[in-house]
Amino acid sequence: MARKRFRSTQRNEPVTDRSFQEYLYQTAAPLTTRTELMRLVRGGEDTYLELKVKLSNPERIAQGIVALANTGGGTIVFGVNDQMRVEGIDHPEEVQDELVRICREEVIPPLIPFIDRIAFDNGRRIVALDVLGKRRPYRTRDGRFFIRVGEDKRETSPEELSALLDDARPLLYEDIPVTRASLRDIDEAQLWSFVRAFAGGAFDESSVKGYPTADILERYLMLAVRSQDELTPTVSGMVLFGQDDAVERMLPRTAIVATRFSGENTQAQVIERVELQGNLATLYESAQRFVSRYCDLWEARPSRPATDAAPILARANYHRDVIGEGIANALIHRDLVVRDVTTRLHIFDRAIEIVNPRRSTGFAPQALKSIRFGVQYRLNPHTTSIFESEAYGLQLARGGLPMLLQQARAFSGRLPETVAFNDEFRLRIYGV
Repeated sequence: MARKRFRSTQRNEPVTDRSFQEYLYQTAAPLTTRTELMRLVRGGEDTYLELKVKLSNPERIAQGIVALANTGGGTIVFGVNDQMRVEGIDHPEEVQDELVRICREEVIPPLIPFIDRIAFDNGRRIVALDVLGKRRPYRTRDGRFFIRVGEDKRETSPEELSALLDDARPLLYEDIPVTRASLRDIDEAQLWSFVRAFAGGAFDESSVKGYPTADILERYLMLAVRSQDELTPTVSGMVLFGQDDAVERMLPRTAIVATRFSGENTQAQVIERVELQGNLATLYESAQRFVSRYCDLWEARPSRPATDAAPILARANYHRDVIGEGIANALIHRDLVVRDVTTRLHIFDRAIEIVNPRRSTGFAPQALKSIRFGVQYRLNPHTTSIFESEAYGLQLARGGLPMLLQQARAFSGRLPETVAFNDEFRLRIYGV
């Protein structure tokens, strides 16, 4: 069993380039005592310790650093030979500068180097580099991945690299299995309509007997996971293909609260308020119908009506694709992890507002600017890819938020407003 590494001090690794530089050059790492270091060296090389007489080959040093970082961290000591005899190095300051350069330029992603220079009574000096691998997998600048096994480092096999990548890939909320859900809660008619409509022959019906719903969900679409011979749909599988009543019962946070107000804000009198439930296809169509009940949707701006005074306020007009894109964005980009925010659709006399759960910490204002150009992090990439497929059966507009902004401004003469605060993302579209 490999012994525990000697350093136990907890450090928080900076995330930005500026904080990296400030931390690197302005913050000193805690010093390692000679006693601690010699206790470590006397045990000889193992998975967490590598001994070097000198720093002579930066490329091989970078490979050793990558191997330690990918294997859980460790220490490289310069100035000690393989027989564990301290020989020392002549210019420890130059070695330190070169190690900083290697960790910054030769290792991807860059590492924070924690370096100790230790002097002995006989005048010999050694340098210890402590490697902490918090953002695996690491690779060299030429794209090679290494791990450390015992005293040796070696390049990863395809299986080992796959395991490293799996560790690095975060588990998204949409991939979590839904407790108590089963195949009985899947709308098989909708699922098989999607499979058979998918272009390209991805599923060969001639080679498969019957309708293997379990195989489609688990092996083809990755929308279910198996545990103890039980197949459980994921959150993504349920919101896409779950039966409406099952989604309402098991995922109540996916509902949309749609309200028609008799004025221009939420303080006005409520004319109608309904809670829309079901899977994404049902929600999208239900939201479109609710909007159509109180507004007129057009492909182009209607001609200006006569200016005769009307006894009642005319219905507001909106671009059809703009409203469709706004609803679609709300359904597929909402953050279901946020518990206290419900997706809401507000219809006012001259505007439509869509409110969506979205963690706003660190989101505004930079992200608000970038999403106007279509640059954003998709919260639910798996769900989005299927929802936006033509095989899913919805007639969706193309172009994303840039299209929405352009068409809405051309239609009404006013640019839609986007605001993020209090874990909510608000989109306000103006009508004519």
